Amino acid sequence: MSGITVLANPAARGGRGMARLESVLARLRASGRDLAVISGASPGDTLEQARAAVRGRPSVVVACGGDGMVHLAVQAVAGTGVPLAIVPLGTGNDIAADLGIPRDPLRAADLVTGGVPRVIDAATVGDRWFAGVLACGFDSRVNERANAMTGPAKYVTAVLRELREFEPIPFRITLDHHPAAEVTAMLVAVGNTRSYGNGMKVCPTARPDDGLLDVVILKALPKAAFLRAFPKVFLGTHTKHPAVEVHRAASVTLEAPGVIAYADGERAGPTPLTCTARAGALTVMTRP
Repeated sequence: MSGITVLANPAARGGRGMARLESVLARLRASGRDLAVISGASPGDTLEQARAAVRGRPSVVVACGGDGMVHLAVQAVAGTGVPLAIVPLGTGNDIAADLGIPRDPLRAADLVTGGVPRVIDAATVGDRWFAGVLACGFDSRVNERANAMTGPAKYVTAVLRELREFEPIPFRITLDHHPAAEVTAMLVAVGNTRSYGNGMKVCPTARPDDGLLDVVILKALPKAAFLRAFPKVFLGTHTKHPAVEVHRAASVTLEAPGVIAYADGERAGPTPLTCTARAGALTVMTRP
């Protein structure tokens, strides 16, 4: 059998993931396969090494970290047929959770060699891939704040801080080949999977294998009303609110002045941008 390539983020959970990473690597070595560990000097360096490794056709690439590491790994494996395994060691592990990957790192590590390959979709925005959710508007501005914080409650803290100065944003949204719609909204989320922000089910009906992206639009609300509705996102029941619209499309173009979008918690760039579903672009190791 060909070997296992591991992409490791020693800074996961503020460096607290290192001890668990060592036990994961020991479990993988026990499989008897050759093991190569990549931990570059920067995300760009790690990605360059990962792409080189994928060209060598390893049996599986393992992303050890949070959603940011999964996002990086997807840039290397999407469209190649090389399977991706995920060992959740980050603060936010939403992609792993939505795919049914165990939260326990050692149980997740067992899926690297004992799991079942599942073909799922991914999406592109420009030349970047994403596997989870693209955030645009209030949520992406929260991401800007949250990424500069630490701690398990950083997204909630960032939400409260952003609310002090946030104003609804005029969006122009084009779904597939339909005429563009103009709407003033708090946010627009484009989801291949359901959740982001460490458990916020912003796109609760998204399926990663239907060839479509879920588009959730939260129209303009007074801040007090938004605060009352916000906790429902953790259960995914916010979509019942009259200010929320849910659509599905294979292609989504978003235009909004001065808005930076985030995909899988990573900066994707300013609008205008187009998200495109790529059916069957990923193979992920999941539970038998």
